[in-house]
Amino acid sequence: MGKVSKLVVGVALFIFVLSGCGSNMTKTANGEKVELNENGVFHYAVSGEFAPFSFVKKDGSLDGFDVAVGQAIAKELGVKPKVSQFKFYGIISAVKTNRFDAAVASHTITPERKKSVNFSTPYYYSGPVLYAKPNSDIKDVSDLKGKSVAVSKGSTYEKEASKYTKDIAVYDSDVTALRALSDGKHDAVITDSITGKQAIKKGFKVKEVKVLGVSEQGIAVSKKDTHLLKAVNKALDHLRKTGKLKELSEKYVGADITEKP
Repeated sequence: MGKVSKLVVGVALFIFVLSGCGSNMTKTANGEKVELNENGVFHYAVSGEFAPFSFVKKDGSLDGFDVAVGQAIAKELGVKPKVSQFKFYGIISAVKTNRFDAAVASHTITPERKKSVNFSTPYYYSGPVLYAKPNSDIKDVSDLKGKSVAVSKGSTYEKEASKYTKDIAVYDSDVTALRALSDGKHDAVITDSITGKQAIKKGFKVKEVKVLGVSEQGIAVSKKDTHLLKAVNKALDHLRKTGKLKELSEKYVGADITEKP
């Protein structure tokens, strides 16, 4: 092949690659140009094991506050929502590698997670709470030394528990950790306050011992698409101003958790 032919092929290949890039660029209703995995589709992940934020209904569909927030964001963007269930501990990695456009999965915003993904402004506020058996003599975290504490895998609660004990049991979800506590398999659980309250309502034999802090929950997006982050933040801002975010919170959680306490 001559030099001219090689040059022509090279230019053609460059144009082909360039044309492939940004093929899924979508102009959102709030004025941002974002690259989505599927044209006109906002594909987001939830755990499906964190009621009332995400759970699987009897018909197999996903529902909950996180699911509804993802749907509301898609509507604000002017695209179709697509929600998938994924194990919580793997969601951040899946967003980082562009398996999903975003995670609306109740992730606490932490410096460690921010190394892998970008986070939106907080869409709700929560915090770690210590739970124990109703007849337990555990009154504070100082009583956890040598005790067995159950947490959900990949959650910030695992790190919190490691401050007080070396005996940590890891479960796929907060609900299964609370169920194990209720069944007498452990001494305590550290999890989200709302999830704990929901478990008590369902008859789990656990009690709230102490609130350990306040955390901010954000939507995770890939670091590669800052335009999507901007679009999501615009959507959240509008959902706050119109009261829609508060409405969804009250519907699924029974209280407004969208304002910082």
